[in-house]
Amino acid sequence: MSTETPGRVLGTLRAEDGTGTVRLEDRFDTDVDDLWSALTDPDRLARWLGEVDGDLREGGEFRAHYTASGWEGTCRVEVCRPPRRLLLRTSSTDEPDGVVEVTLTADGDQTVLVLEDRGLPLAQIAAYGAGDQVHVEDLAAHLAGRGPCDARARWQELHPAYEEMAADLAPA
Repeated sequence: MSTETPGRVLGTLRAEDGTGTVRLEDRFDTDVDDLWSALTDPDRLARWLGEVDGDLREGGEFRAHYTASGWEGTCRVEVCRPPRRLLLRTSSTDEPDGVVEVTLTADGDQTVLVLEDRGLPLAQIAAYGAGDQVHVEDLAAHLAGRGPCDARARWQELHPAYEEMAADLAPA
C-alpha cells in the first residue's frame, strides 16, 4: 500500500541509551510469503534494494550495497524465522554498527511490515528515518511491479518531517 505521497511519513523516532531507533510500519497488498521472499531472495532484493552477495541464512553473513541510500557494508543474519522475523547486525566502515529487525504479520490478504533500525547516531536520526522510508517505499514499488523512486528527491521530501520528529527527541 505504501505510496510515494509527499506528506506520508511511515516512521517514528525514539532515543534509547544514547542512540536512536527508526521504526517504520506499513501494510502491503500481498501475502506474508511473497513479502518474505522480496526481503530474503537475493534476486528479488537486487531489484529494489541493491546488491547482495553471501549467505542470507541464519548465522550467515553477506555484503550489501543499497542503491537508494548508498549504504555499503556487511550484515550478519542473527535471526531468520520464515516468514515472520529477520534480525540483522550491520557493520560499515562509514557508519556505526547497528541492528535491523523486520517482522511480518499476516492480516487477511495483506501483510503488515514493521522495520526497526537501531543503534543510530541521534544527530543523524532524521536522515536515517528518511532513508529507511525510501527503502520501504522501493519495496512497495517492487511488489506493485514498478521501479524504484528517485531516491534523492524522495529523501528531500521526507527529511523535513523526520527533522521535526528528531527535534522532539531527548536522549534517554
